[in-house]
Amino acid sequence: MTESKPAAGGQMKETERVQQGPGGPGRGPMGGGMIGQKADTFWPSLKRLLARLHPARHKAYAVLALTVLSVVATAVGPRILGRATDLIFAGLIGRDVLSSGATQQQAIEALRAQGETKRADMLASMKLTDGVDFSAVADVLLLVLIVYVAASVLAWLGGYLLNDVVQGTVLRMRSEVEDKVHRLPLGYFDKQPRGELLSRVTNDIDNISQTLQQTMSQMLNSLLTVVAVLAMMFWISPLLAMVALVSVPISMLVTGAVMKRSQGMFVQQWRRTGTLNAHIEETFSGHSIVKVFGRQAEAERVFAEQNDELYEASYSAQFVSGLIMPIMMFVGNLNYVVIAVLGGLRVASGTMSLGDVQAFIQYSRQFTQPLTQVASMLNLLQSGVASAERVFELLDADEELVEETGRAAAAADAHGEVRFEDVSFSYEPERPLIEHLDLTAQPGSTVAIVGPTGAGKTTMVNLVMRFYDPQSGRILIDGVDITSIPRGVLRSRIGMVLQDTWLFAGSIRDNIAYGRPDATEEQILEAARATFVDRFVHSLPDGYDTVIDEDGSNLSAGERQLVTIARAFLSDPALLILDEATSSVDTRTELLLQQAMAALRSDRTSFVIAHRLSTIRDADLILVMEDGSIVEQGSHEELLEAGGAYARLYRSQFESAVGEVVG
Repeated sequence: MTESKPAAGGQMKETERVQQGPGGPGRGPMGGGMIGQKADTFWPSLKRLLARLHPARHKAYAVLALTVLSVVATAVGPRILGRATDLIFAGLIGRDVLSSGATQQQAIEALRAQGETKRADMLASMKLTDGVDFSAVADVLLLVLIVYVAASVLAWLGGYLLNDVVQGTVLRMRSEVEDKVHRLPLGYFDKQPRGELLSRVTNDIDNISQTLQQTMSQMLNSLLTVVAVLAMMFWISPLLAMVALVSVPISMLVTGAVMKRSQGMFVQQWRRTGTLNAHIEETFSGHSIVKVFGRQAEAERVFAEQNDELYEASYSAQFVSGLIMPIMMFVGNLNYVVIAVLGGLRVASGTMSLGDVQAFIQYSRQFTQPLTQVASMLNLLQSGVASAERVFELLDADEELVEETGRAAAAADAHGEVRFEDVSFSYEPERPLIEHLDLTAQPGSTVAIVGPTGAGKTTMVNLVMRFYDPQSGRILIDGVDITSIPRGVLRSRIGMVLQDTWLFAGSIRDNIAYGRPDATEEQILEAARATFVDRFVHSLPDGYDTVIDEDGSNLSAGERQLVTIARAFLSDPALLILDEATSSVDTRTELLLQQAMAALRSDRTSFVIAHRLSTIRDADLILVMEDGSIVEQGSHEELLEAGGAYARLYRSQFESAVGEVVG
């Protein structure tokens, strides 16, 4: 194993994360993130989310125009339909009143003479006919049908364009997140549980997509409906319209109170989702370690706790925000009853027609229904904005510094001297690791780095790779400061084989060619033969076309290690870094690999990190590190003769083992 790094700032392997146990510093059980209690940036985040629609603003304007036309057509419908009601009502009343041969005016005067003033006023407000004029009613109904069909077609077109706008926006957001991930420094991933990061990239963006799709469609339609319906209500009866408006401040007060309480709950819900994902991903990826150390019960306990916490957060958020809908429906029903009573009285008094009252009652329902929809959509909107905040946190994270490109050409030819000049680095300011390190690796030499766990061996190669930059001092390759070399150029000339193998879900051939996609079939086979991959590939059912599982479980640990070494061999790097590269292979294969890597290391500088000192006896220079400093350096024989730290390490590995065998 390579050495550990500070838990809060360095990169930890799975075994070290398990050894750390639940509840690391500043984090939840099993590496979960801390849980926030409320959202402090709801409106700025909402504004920022809507601003992402700007590239599709022309389509958004078209959606707005189509929605306005659809809403207007829908709002006009009840008023036209009310005309049909007036025709039927006037025909039915007129058939009774005019059947005696009297005119409408004569019937009205007769009613006034009898003291039935209200009935007379009602007849005076109507245009009576002798029976229902079904032809006129049919014309009105046909017009209503045309209006409603037009409204539906316009709404469909608006929804079609809106879907294009929303999905295009989410597509751009996913692309931004993907690009951002590749621009983030390694330190960001060291401090973020992988499940939490995956939750932001997948769950949160999916939630944003759903939120935009539903809220933009329904909220836009609902808000415009409120405006259109309110205008029609004032046109029909300003008095009843004022009565209907009483429900608006009540609705706003209810909605505001519930939103204030539930927004923090939604943020908590999605953060707990990320925490649970982090625990699941961590436990599954280290499943064998959990089994070996008998931590299944602990893992299940932590899962149950975090699952319960997510349940409580989700239940609270949904329950509190769900109160909006029934309260709004209750307010709407009260409003409906009041309008129905007042409308009936106004029809009886002749100040309104029955058709107008019918239309107004329809409008009152259309008025409260969109308000209720808006209130219920605020539930989803809060959830979506909470997810947007989490995605924006990722997008706002500090990126790797943009490097100068003036010396890029020099880096492309780098294959010789590597020099550390007064380099100091630490993952945490209060915990120094490497201090004032000076080192020169001669061109074509093999430099082995040994030392106890935590001495800073892997940190040195991370600095060469520019996964991190030193706090002071500089590192030069062939006299060129690596901070002036673009990271892509620098890393393209470096081959690295780690103790922790990484293979992607694909064929063995594709995994070998990962670092050199343009390699020919013969070059791939040559690398495989040189690193003894060819020896086991032919025993697989599909040879080099055998598809490796996502976690490489269909290959042994040693076979996975050989594939990664073949990958580095094929890339033909100028600088080679081997971090315990043969830790998972058997002794015989290791000896053969040492010969292969000796050929691979020829004419290029190599850094070899090793705990098994037998693997680095032939190194040109051996560095012994303790606490971030080089305490000894020299060849294998020189260091043994010196009798210092290296000699003690060597004796601890070999002489004590021999003594145990003899004993």
